[in-house]
Amino acid sequence: MTDTTQTATGSSPSPSRRSLIGWGGAGLALGAAAAGGAVAMTRTGNDVDPAGAETGAAVAFHGTHQAGIATPVQDRLHFAAFDVKTDDRAEFVQMLKDWTAAARRMTGGHAVGEGAYGGLAEAPPDDTGEALGLKPSRLTLTIGFGPSLFDKYGEKFELADQRPEALVELPKFPGDNLEQARSNGDLCIQACADDPQVNVHAIRNLARIGFGKVAIRWSQLGFGKTSSTTPDAQTPRNLMGFKDGTRNIAGTEPDRLKKFVWVGEGEGPAWMTGGSYLVARRIRMNIETWDRTSLQEQEDVFGRDKGEGAPVGKAKERDEPFLKAMKPDAHVRLAHPDSNDGVTLLRRGYSFTDGTDGLGRLEAGLFFLAYQRDVRKGFIPVQRSLARSDALNEYIQHVSSAVFAVPPGVLDKDDWWGRALFSKEA
Repeated sequence: MTDTTQTATGSSPSPSRRSLIGWGGAGLALGAAAAGGAVAMTRTGNDVDPAGAETGAAVAFHGTHQAGIATPVQDRLHFAAFDVKTDDRAEFVQMLKDWTAAARRMTGGHAVGEGAYGGLAEAPPDDTGEALGLKPSRLTLTIGFGPSLFDKYGEKFELADQRPEALVELPKFPGDNLEQARSNGDLCIQACADDPQVNVHAIRNLARIGFGKVAIRWSQLGFGKTSSTTPDAQTPRNLMGFKDGTRNIAGTEPDRLKKFVWVGEGEGPAWMTGGSYLVARRIRMNIETWDRTSLQEQEDVFGRDKGEGAPVGKAKERDEPFLKAMKPDAHVRLAHPDSNDGVTLLRRGYSFTDGTDGLGRLEAGLFFLAYQRDVRKGFIPVQRSLARSDALNEYIQHVSSAVFAVPPGVLDKDDWWGRALFSKEA
């Protein structure tokens, strides 16, 4: 919790052909339909379409960078980390191709493969059906690969020399109380949309397609975005009632994105050029303690007033903060780029509530998502500073953690997630 200032449908194969080709063939059929004249939406430039932010329309799947990073932040999240269950490289690569074909259709508002009905009565349908009739809801699907994929499958998948140096395991920070069962993962899918059912449908179908090749290790639902990539929009508030994400990197700021988010040419293996690195942290808030804390102390903890979100001594939220006017352990002061050699993260966090902990306390907090050009120069030094002396630590605890290398975007109908990484299959 840092403060830094589709495709159109084509014809379906016949039932008899479906019985022969299975789901992998559905991906091939989609490619053939696209080649026959269906047009896929493609993002250009910074891959941001602010005009579509509130329409419920589709976000283009193809682009230089993956959607779901600089894209205007949607209202809902379903994040899933997966463990690989196959040793067969070809089988895993085919799953990535099938996932890409499914993602291309779902982000365009279409059913997976041949759909949820109308196929062979004796076979499970290609789509689970709960998103039928729903709008695309600006669904974006973003894939990332974890350090453990290279550690465990580097030799089997011929990836031994492809792990980026920047894809490091995060150190244990003071105060961390990480649950290993809901941390890390060989790969991840971040689903963001304005309709929670569209998100759940997307993760559910990718998990189904990956059955036998991957399995969900842990997942997290989120609501109420706590950061914005559209600076003209109202800054969201976290569950502590404070505006979160002031001065976040905007999707319309190409210079800042290039400087802080996108991996440049020569900054690691070629397959990461144009990609980014994602840190995911589940941060539980001690809500009951916070709710009994005085307003003055709450504002001192953050270094902002609760109503307007203005920095200490200022009148407006976006007024330049005077850090020395804040308490030395104020969150804003410690997280600000001026206190961290200019380090800036692009955040896409969400609030969460997962019932109670069995002691009558809300299991609630912030699911922190941050994209950066290099984790070693981004999240790690900032979090070290916060973990040492942030006054907010009295009210929060980091309980889940993961880091992923997020490759660049899928360029066209012949491209697929991870193609450059598995170049021998390209």
